[in-house]
Parts: sequence; C-alpha cells; structure tokens
Amino acid sequence: MSRARAADPAVLPLAFRLARRELRGGLKGFGVFLACLALGVAAIAAVGSVRMAISEGLAQEGQVILGGDAELEFTYRFAEAQERAWMERVSERVSETVDFRSMAVAPKAEGAERALTQVKGVDGAWPLYGAAEFSGGISQGDALGLRDGVWGLVMAPALIDRLGLAVGDRVRLGRGEYELRAALEVEPDAAAGGFGLGPRTLLRLEALEQSGLLAPGTLFESEYRLRLAPDADLDALASEAAARFPESGLRWKDRRNGAPGVANFVNRIGAFLVLVGLAALAMGGVGVSAAVRSYMERKTASIATLKTLGASGRVIFAVYLIQVGALAALGVAIGLALGAAVPAVAGPLMGDMLPVPALFDVYAAPLWEAGVYGMLAALIFALWPLARAREVRAAALYRESAEGAGGWPRPSYLALIGGLTAVLVGAATAFSGIWQVALGFAGGVAGALAVLWLAAMGVARLARPAARSRAVRGRPALRLALGAIGGPGGETSGVVLSLGLGLAVLASVGQIDWNLRNVITNDLPENAPAFFFVDVQTDQLPGFLEAAEGHEGVTAIETAPMLRGIITRLDGVPAAEAEAQVPEDYRWILRGDRGVTYSAAPPPGTEITEGEWWPEDYAGETLVSFSEEHGRGLGLEIGDAITVSVLGREITARIANFRVVNFRDMGINFLMVMSPGALTGAPHTHIATVYAEEGSEGGLLRDVAGAYPNITAIGVRDAIDQVADGLRELAAATRWGASATLLTGIVVLIGAAAAGERRRVYEAAVLKTLGASRRTILASFALRAGLLGAAAGAVAIVAGGIAGWAVMVLVMDASYVFEPVSALVIVIGGAALSLLAGLGFAARPLGARPAQVLRARE
Repeated sequence: MSRARAADPAVLPLAFRLARRELRGGLKGFGVFLACLALGVAAIAAVGSVRMAISEGLAQEGQVILGGDAELEFTYRFAEAQERAWMERVSERVSETVDFRSMAVAPKAEGAERALTQVKGVDGAWPLYGAAEFSGGISQGDALGLRDGVWGLVMAPALIDRLGLAVGDRVRLGRGEYELRAALEVEPDAAAGGFGLGPRTLLRLEALEQSGLLAPGTLFESEYRLRLAPDADLDALASEAAARFPESGLRWKDRRNGAPGVANFVNRIGAFLVLVGLAALAMGGVGVSAAVRSYMERKTASIATLKTLGASGRVIFAVYLIQVGALAALGVAIGLALGAAVPAVAGPLMGDMLPVPALFDVYAAPLWEAGVYGMLAALIFALWPLARAREVRAAALYRESAEGAGGWPRPSYLALIGGLTAVLVGAATAFSGIWQVALGFAGGVAGALAVLWLAAMGVARLARPAARSRAVRGRPALRLALGAIGGPGGETSGVVLSLGLGLAVLASVGQIDWNLRNVITNDLPENAPAFFFVDVQTDQLPGFLEAAEGHEGVTAIETAPMLRGIITRLDGVPAAEAEAQVPEDYRWILRGDRGVTYSAAPPPGTEITEGEWWPEDYAGETLVSFSEEHGRGLGLEIGDAITVSVLGREITARIANFRVVNFRDMGINFLMVMSPGALTGAPHTHIATVYAEEGSEGGLLRDVAGAYPNITAIGVRDAIDQVADGLRELAAATRWGASATLLTGIVVLIGAAAAGERRRVYEAAVLKTLGASRRTILASFALRAGLLGAAAGAVAIVAGGIAGWAVMVLVMDASYVFEPVSALVIVIGGAALSLLAGLGFAARPLGARPAQVLRARE
C-alpha cells in the first residue's frame, strides 16, 4: 500500500508512459470501437455540414432568393402612391410583382383542359438579382412581350405536360388569351414564394389587365423588391417602414432571411436528423462499452502484473483511460474526416437536387459539435468497464473465471457518468435549438436502452428454466442455445442492446411514416368536399350557386365571405411583442395573414364553448368569434380586444365568444368570424366548398370554370397529393438518418459476435469432447443468434410503437394506428441479421481441435 501511495503524485506521468508502451502493440480488438464512433460522428457531422451549407447558401444568395435586398408585401392590394414614393426614395430601383392562384385553360377541339396554377405577374425590372431562364434560350422580352397583339407567357414544364400544350399554343387566364412562348426552367426567386398549390405561370403585369383576375376583393399578394445601396441599414429601413405605415398591413423581408420558411424547415429537419445521429452514437456507445470490456479482459495479465508490482487502482484506471481517450480521439477524427468529406464530394450532385442554393465547404461549427458529441459518448460508455476493472483483486485477475467479473463501479464514477450524460444532453439541447424535442429524444433513447437492457435480462432469466424444461428434451441444439442465452457471461445483453436500438429507431420511423400517409390519404372525413372555389365575386354568387347546385352529383354547397387580415395587436399589445409570450405551437397565427369572414348568425354546425353570439340585427362595436383552441393558445379571454389589419385598415374587435374549429373536417373554417358591420362594405370575394359524388368532379369544373373564368377551383385531392409528396420526401430523409443507427447497430452486433468468438471456441471444444456433432453445435449457434435477434426485434416493435404514438398524438396532434406489416418485417429482419452475424463467426469455433483448446486453458 505504501508503494502505491508513494506513486500517486506521479500517477499521470507513469500512466502516460505505460499507456504509450501498450499502444505500441497495435489496435487489435478496437476495430468495432473505432467504427462505432466514426459512424456516429460522421452521420452528425455530415448532416450538420449540409445544414450549414444550405444556411450559408441562403445567406450569401439572399438577394437572388428574395429577388432584392428587401421586400414589402401587401395582401389584397397594391401599394398606394405614398408607399410607392417612399420605396423609390430609399432604393436605387423597385420591382413590382403580383402572385395569386388561378385556373389555366387550354382550348382543345375535344374540350378545354383546365389546371390550377400559381400565377406571377412581373414588371420590366424583374428580376433585380439573378436571371430567369427559359427553354430554347429565348430572352425574357421575347418570352413575355407583346407580339402581334398577343402577350406571351411561360409555364412550368409540369403544367405544360398536364395541359397537353406545345410552344405556340394559346392559353386562357380568366378572360385573357395568351401565347405559350417557352417552358420556365429557372425562376430565381422561387424559394421566396413559399408553398404553392399549383405549378408556376409567369407573365407581365400589363398582360394581366385583360384577364380580369385582379378585381377588388380578389385574393392576391403584391411584392415590391428593392435594390438598395450597399451600405443601407436594413434594420433602420424596416423600422422606418413600420413607423410610416403602421396600419398598412405590410410585411417586411430582407436578404438576411429571404426564404424564412425554407430556412426554418432546413433547421428543423437538420436538427431532427442530428438527433437521429445521436441515437446512432448512443448505439455506438454500446459497442464502445463492449469493446473496452473485451479489451480489459484480454489485459488481465498486464493488469495483474501491474497490481502485483504495487500499482494503485488510480494508476490502472489512468493507464487505460488514456488509451481509450487516445483511441476515441482517433475514432472521432476519422468520423469528422468522413463527415466533412462526404458533403464536399457529393455537393455538386446534391446541389442540383436541392431547391435552394447550398455552399458546400468544410465548416468548423458542425465538426466541433460532432466532435463534442463523440468524445462525450466515448467517455460515458467507456467509464463503466474501466471503473469496474480497477476494483478486481490481483489474485482473481490471474484466474480464467475473472472474465465474467461484474459489480457496480464506485459512486464517484457513477456520478461522473451521470454528469457527463447531463452535459451530452445539454449540448444536444443547445445545439439543436429545439429543446423540447431534444429532451424528449434523449429521454426516449435512454428509456429505450433501459427497456432493452431489462428485456435482455428478462430473456436470459426465461431461457434458464426453458433450457431444463421437458419441451426441449430430444432437441439438443435448442437446449444448448437456451442454456447459452441464459448462462452467465453470455452475449444476450450485447446482442439485444446493439440490434434493438437500431431496429427501434427504424420501427418508430416506419410507424410515423405510415401514420402520416394514413392521415393524409385515409383519415379524411367521409363527406370531404370535392372542390374549394375561391375568388367568387359578390355579384357572381347567385349565378355560381345556381350553376353548381344544378349540376348532377352535387350534394351540398357551403359559402362564406372571404377576406385576409394580419393580426397586429392582442388586447393593445403589438403582435411582435406578444409573440414572445405565446407558446411556439401558436406563434404561426401572428405570422402572416389569416382568413377572416363575417356573419350575422352562427354558421351551421357552430359549437360555442364560452360566451354568446351577437343578435342578427346587431349594430354596435365590432365583435369577433374566435377559435377556442387558438384563442387560448394566444392567451386571450372573453372581452379581450384583437386588432386586425384588413386591406390596410386596422379593425379592433372584442371577443364575444369562443367556438370549436376543426380544420380536419375540410369544410369552411375560420379562426375569426366578425360581426358584419365593419367588413360588409370592404371589397371582398366569397369562398365555396362544393360536395359532389365521385366521378362528377370533371363536369362540375367544366361548367363552373366555363361560366366564370375568374373563379379558381382547388381540388382537395390535388392539394392532398402535394402535401403527401412533401411528407414522402421528409420520410425518406428520416429513413436515411435512421439507417445510420441501424448500420451502427450492425457493426456493434458484428463486434459482439467477434468478441464472443473466443468463448464459443472453448464451448465448442467442450461440446465436441462430450460427443456433440458439428451439426448440433452449428444449429445451437444459429438458434441462439436467431432467438436473440427476434427478441431484439420484438422489443424494438414495442419501443417503436410507443415512439410513433408519442410523435403522432403528442407532437402532431393526429390519430395513431399501429401498423403491423413493418413491425413483422422488423422482427424477421432482426432475427436474420443476428443469425448472419452469429454464423459469420462460427467457422473458427467449429474448426478448433478440442485438445489444443483445452490444453491452452489449463
């Protein structure tokens, strides 16, 4: 003891010398250790690098994406003279565009073809930055100009194909007729426009005048892009615009965040995929722990010699902690190199697939983040076997039975492991930027590991009596397999943990993917409308109703006045200030414009939960009926005031009642229904939902669109298909992320099988000595691997089902149904992977000679 204490002041120098000497022997046995760390770190680094590349691309190409240095957007109207004068005064050049939905009509001999399109009217200054590109290489002037009395337009290729058009054909928009001059190949500011329900049609603003589509009350958005001086103060200009036109309802964007929707989506999906990468790293941690434990078993003689010579437990711990730390740094470095190289190499290919510019390069921030994750994970999972090894007595270390030595580390080491885990979770929370999801994800991974460990213990406990039961008599291979699963020092926990977490992540992704598609395609109400018709003028409403109601197959029609407004104040507090106090799930209400309608009587089916509806002849101050869920989310109460900017005019209304609003029924639903007085005189159109029998939609569309070309029809199924396409792309991204977890699990599984090879060599030698045939031994190995894989798959199904339920019900507020097919595939896949890994390391045990093996163990 005195010698050990005397050496304590020099623990680190001595430990470094000993660690360096042992590492000279090579890295044998640490292949799985390095692969697990490298895979997890590479996944996180690659996702972070791609996210950073997109963010940098959005920032550096902000002018092109936005179409200017700054943008002022108005709803339902164009800029007034004083607003336009201010823009021209503060800028070098102004470009005006207008964006709205309409029906494109292609006249044909056999009948007109119609399709929904997102129309964009541009002036001669568009685009201020970047350049539009058209098929055939024609210029913008030739594509959109006036030729022989007919204006030109261009369309997205998908729209041209859908309408069966060719260059030179005539197309109708509203009452106007135009010539298709080319296909639109590049729209430089497309990302700034956000989500659109139809493919793009592009033409000049002057050409739109003959269409009659921009009548008063029509739903459209006008955008004014400004080219500013290089030294322009964007914050000062934004503040000046808000101060000069406080009730205009204008929305300001600038080049620093030209496509906020795209940027937010990229950050969200990137953060989620980083968290999935952390699951892969946690999975790799199981492999790290197994590799360190196996390495410490092989170092029995070295540790025994050091302890016999007087080395303290601190020296032993420091020696192998230094070795593990050096190897962890190597694994992390390999992962960082891969994570930085893959996006850089694949960047040119990925750039063509992305809808926004990406600047691929080597970025320090995501690499630093991935490196922190990797080192913390390596330390957390390596400390347990290291701490246990220092507690084993020197005399026991010389005995073969010490391989299965167990026990808990000292409380100080448990506290250190807990502290490092808290740091890792805190880092994930800080780096991801979505702390609720990060904490929930960390809790889910920890819970899954705990459940898998308990399941492994349960499988081992059940296997022991099963190996002695009558049911396995006469089945020596099965009996041997069950005995090995339930025996001490087996591979049960390693296989169940290594494979189970990867399968659990895949199972949860599969459940979420299926339920999302089910919600979109199958969970629609039984009587969902066939069409939404928008931009129905007030004087057109009687004729529209007559035409629609008279069409065979139409079962019901609902209509409502339709306006758009921006909430500017909540009970006197500016919306920008109030937003900070609103939960994240409800902040979207205060961002952008919302639908507004008015009604003297409660709309059919209205369910009021608090307050009362106003009398039909009410003529007092403006009142509003608000959605209960969303009103409560904004912190509103009955009697509170809400100010809405409609057509540049601010209207303050007092909340008279809350009502139930269910957007899932696909009917007409508004967050806000106002009393008629304030809105009846404002220019507005009407919205209509038409319910029709399947098969009658085509005739209905032809009749209504033929009579009223300005009215836009939005097919419910078309909208659903577009949303479903986006969900499929999102699901594909998550599946790729989940595959990193499964790949890491497979590596850990192979490592567990390789680590158990030495034990199975001895086991096979004993069985051969007792008369077992090679066939029986091989069958026992296969059954053992298959049963453990099936057990891991079964636990993964439960964990994946719980995770899928939590995401769908708690996060997305949607219904959840367990999907059995993917669950069955998970179980079969788990059994197959485990079987392949087990059989892959069966050759050496089966080929070993019993005499040589047993003599070596004497």
